[in-house]
Amino acid sequence: MPGVINFYPRYSELGASSRHRFYGYFQRLAAEGEAVEMHPGMSDGYLQKLYAGKGVSKCLKLRELMHLFLRGTEVQDRAIIEYELVPGLPWRLEHLLLKNRRYILNFDDNVWVKYQNISPLRNKFDMLCRNASGIIAANKFLFEKVSSLNKNVCLIPTVVDLEKYRDDVEKSGVFTAVWIGTPVTYKYLEDFLPVLQRVFNTPDCRLLVVARKDLGSTRPLKGVNAGYVDWSETAEVSLLKQSHIGLMPLTDDDFSRGKSAFKLLQYQAAGLPLVASPVGENNLIVEQGKNGFCAKSVDEWINAVDLLKNDRALYAACSEYALSKAYEYSFQKYYPLFKEFIYKTFDI
Repeated sequence: MPGVINFYPRYSELGASSRHRFYGYFQRLAAEGEAVEMHPGMSDGYLQKLYAGKGVSKCLKLRELMHLFLRGTEVQDRAIIEYELVPGLPWRLEHLLLKNRRYILNFDDNVWVKYQNISPLRNKFDMLCRNASGIIAANKFLFEKVSSLNKNVCLIPTVVDLEKYRDDVEKSGVFTAVWIGTPVTYKYLEDFLPVLQRVFNTPDCRLLVVARKDLGSTRPLKGVNAGYVDWSETAEVSLLKQSHIGLMPLTDDDFSRGKSAFKLLQYQAAGLPLVASPVGENNLIVEQGKNGFCAKSVDEWINAVDLLKNDRALYAACSEYALSKAYEYSFQKYYPLFKEFIYKTFDI
């Protein structure tokens, strides 16, 4: 529709990246009386099955892709698109769907990796970027990657709405390290099992996994003092705030190097010191000894957690510094930049 800004996220609000990179901005623009429309992608049913780890049938996947294709046949001008319109659709066909529409691409992951060994799709994201009106990149890695493909690029992290973090919450009686994510990204904890077994092996130091409660029975971290709870948008802030430190382990590969460090930003907003792998964006968020520690070896992970657990002065200083940095990665800071960029790009 003429004059309307159209949002094309991959998922509904149930999808974390869609929720934080699309719906928050959409809702604020709508509240300000701007002309905006939301065109959600894959269904909640699909995402719930994916998160449940039950597997997605070929029939369901085909149905979801057909929905995305039909959505693409009706794509409007001034479109903000999460990654691509239709996963697996070659550039030439997606280009036909886009026609002469002006569009902005929004990236928070190095999605190039998933097509790098598929010849018909290998150059799809490059071509999408070259023909885009503009690109929003979530981190420095992605910003540098797309800047060689398009001159109109804006760096906007996946940010935290600080209004949701204002209430005080009593800390757990047991020193608790929290990890928040999905059953899909839970693999990072499984990859770090030998580390976790060394760090969280006593009753006075536990790991809280905020994703899905039944992971504790279906995919338990054996030998780890861990608790599991279901993620919900209403509970996530209180679960973070009742914890003591926040974890973000990552494997060092091309995909992880392009990931946003959103978990760390959530932890900072909750006043939690950070312990993370020195991979990609994590290196920019963690300031060693100020708001936490980057840890690579098993000994470094053990030492980082032990220091924050036992040195109260250091813990308090890291917590305070984390809170002081929260605004730098907040919705409150970046919303005006987001609005300015899309208005400039779409000549509004």
